Amino acid sequence: MLKLYDSGVYLLHGRQITADAQEAARLAGKPVSKEEASQGTIAYGILKAHNKSGDMDHLQMRFDSLTSHDITYVGIIQTARASGMKEFPMPYVLTNCHNSLCAVGGTINEDDHMFALSAAHKYGGIYVPTNMAVIHSFNREMMAGCGRMILGSDSHTRYGAIGTLSVGEGGGELAKQLVGRTYDVARPGVVLIYLDGEPRPGVGPQDVALQICGAVYANGYVKNKVMEFVGPGVAKLPMEYRNGIDVMTTETTCWSSIWETDEATEEYLTIHGRPEAYKKLAPADAAYYDGCVYIDLSKIESTIALPMHPSYAMTIRELLENPKDILHEYEEKANKQIVGAKIDLVSKVHDGGVWVEQGLVAGCSGGTFDNVCAVADILRGNSTGNGPFTMSVYPGSMPAYLQLLKNGALADIAAAGAIIRECFCGPCFGAGDTPANGEFSIRHTTRNFPNREGSKPGEGQMSAVALMDARSIAATAIHHGKLTPATDLDVKYQKYPYVFDKSVYEKRVYFGYGKAEPDHALKFGPNIKDWPEQPALTEDLLVKVVSYITDPVTTTDELIPSGETSSYRSNPERLSEFALSRKDPEYVGRSKAVRQIERGRAAGEGLPEEVKKVYEALAKVVVVDPEHTDIGSTIFAVKPGDGSAREQAASCQRVLGASANLAKEYATKRYRSNCINWGMAPLLVKDETAFALGDWVFIPGLRKAVLEGTPEFTAYAVKADGTVTPFAVSLGALTPDERQIIADGCLINYYRNHPVN
Repeated sequence: MLKLYDSGVYLLHGRQITADAQEAARLAGKPVSKEEASQGTIAYGILKAHNKSGDMDHLQMRFDSLTSHDITYVGIIQTARASGMKEFPMPYVLTNCHNSLCAVGGTINEDDHMFALSAAHKYGGIYVPTNMAVIHSFNREMMAGCGRMILGSDSHTRYGAIGTLSVGEGGGELAKQLVGRTYDVARPGVVLIYLDGEPRPGVGPQDVALQICGAVYANGYVKNKVMEFVGPGVAKLPMEYRNGIDVMTTETTCWSSIWETDEATEEYLTIHGRPEAYKKLAPADAAYYDGCVYIDLSKIESTIALPMHPSYAMTIRELLENPKDILHEYEEKANKQIVGAKIDLVSKVHDGGVWVEQGLVAGCSGGTFDNVCAVADILRGNSTGNGPFTMSVYPGSMPAYLQLLKNGALADIAAAGAIIRECFCGPCFGAGDTPANGEFSIRHTTRNFPNREGSKPGEGQMSAVALMDARSIAATAIHHGKLTPATDLDVKYQKYPYVFDKSVYEKRVYFGYGKAEPDHALKFGPNIKDWPEQPALTEDLLVKVVSYITDPVTTTDELIPSGETSSYRSNPERLSEFALSRKDPEYVGRSKAVRQIERGRAAGEGLPEEVKKVYEALAKVVVVDPEHTDIGSTIFAVKPGDGSAREQAASCQRVLGASANLAKEYATKRYRSNCINWGMAPLLVKDETAFALGDWVFIPGLRKAVLEGTPEFTAYAVKADGTVTPFAVSLGALTPDERQIIADGCLINYYRNHPVN
């Protein structure tokens, strides 16, 4: 099914794979060097075309367009305004597909939407009204093109199947583009994803994607690399099928993705009225990759990812062969991640099967035209039943919705008892179709992290989500909730022609790029607040460990929960109250106590006895200067930052007075970048036993170490009894700009201190 190579490989003529350099030369008919062949990937050519540094090992890139949704765009525009932005320098798409439930939080969400519309007028942006399209559907239809690069403030910014190298990042990176700066990163490695064979009927894109996640996530095989899809199997996949696989590459922790393009890509872009956006993309005759995942599509089976991660993947057949033992294992694994109520999966095994209470097909991964049509083929003439099982379908865009109305697919789905919803990302992050306590939901969405379905375990509310393909969800629906792989069905899947009616967008979307109206007033709701001022980094730093997380991985959802918190994304202080609320409910109170110590010190009120004793202990082993040392908080997590790109996972800590993160490693580049852009030093530690929750950590000379790029330096942990323990810390690779951003205290300060000439 899947094979991972344990070394780099050469790809010859786009179809022959070898790990041996001599064999590569024989197949090429000439000598082949690894250095030259590494420039033969599709990714290399696109990166080179967008790089402004002249140095392909140290990229400084400008993107073709930007995109954000209504959880992130207010903070980005506020940051860019504070940094001197006068006009959007490139197309910037502002979609309204996350905070669409405008009754949640009163008028807050719609206030944000009106802010975005006014910003689109003032700065020249593209405004997509509420429920017109989910962010990635719109960008696939209207913005992606072969050889382009798009930067988005949503982690699932992936349009590689359309030949666009796309990156999901925190808002600070978009703000940099808006003020004329570059996206700086070391050239990423590229891993070949070689597709062979053809999927059998009933196997959908989510089945392929989950198998890939299961194979490469835990071992970090593609972490911070580009996944490049090539091979004869590509031509066997329709474009929406490719899109469905591609958007899930985010769950592997890769940096981006790109696919070879062909006649199907050209047809897709032509249907969407943009034939000029097509060009053939393929590797050179000799290309070198840092690894290879070989996939025989014909051997992929209907797959499920059990709670609470997309990489917890297995075939549905495997699960049904031994459901009690497997569900018990994953129940135990999941419950270790949860504070409060626990999930119960084993009870779902009864009456000869595994039973679920809900099925959802939604968003950028599930709500594609082809997926919804396949659901209609399965549901047609059947019933979802009048028992506890419910099903909802969310098409990805209104043009797709319109075509699904015309071809009767939505009628067939509704006639079977399923509910047709609007274009909305809510089920993906816990804001829409929230299950009842104790229920088990199967979803064709992007994630099944803890609480992504809307649970509040601290309040006794806990449900669970597994990920599956739309086809198997529909197969389960016609069996009234009994888990069923779609490959068990005998279904005639129809080929539905697709017509893209652009007039749907022309009648409602505001296309303002290149038409900025500088005198247009921004419309502020009462919940839209400016970012609070942040201090520059002092020479020495004293931080208290206010949360100590030993889980193997900590997601951004655990750092700042999704769902009901979304209404406060434009209010930094109010949003910060939710930080770590589901993972460590005491975190906010501990952070505020430390923040108050620093505020008192800065106001000349002196230091409390606790801190005086810390300095007394430190003075015995190292030189201290309390008057010129900022006091902040920090968290320790083994591997923080898996998941969403949203910057609030870091900015909320900063608002509460955090000055650093301590970690064994960072799960993703985007979370580490968020820490940097909010002025928090992303410290790495080898020995996390040197300190514990409640200890103080003193880092002398941190500012100098940051600015000079000191590889490793010494910090000192101080316990309540006065014991001082030195331990080594480091910062990892930082660009010159990143060093200065940390020293200046945050990205806004950096722009204020270093304006563009």
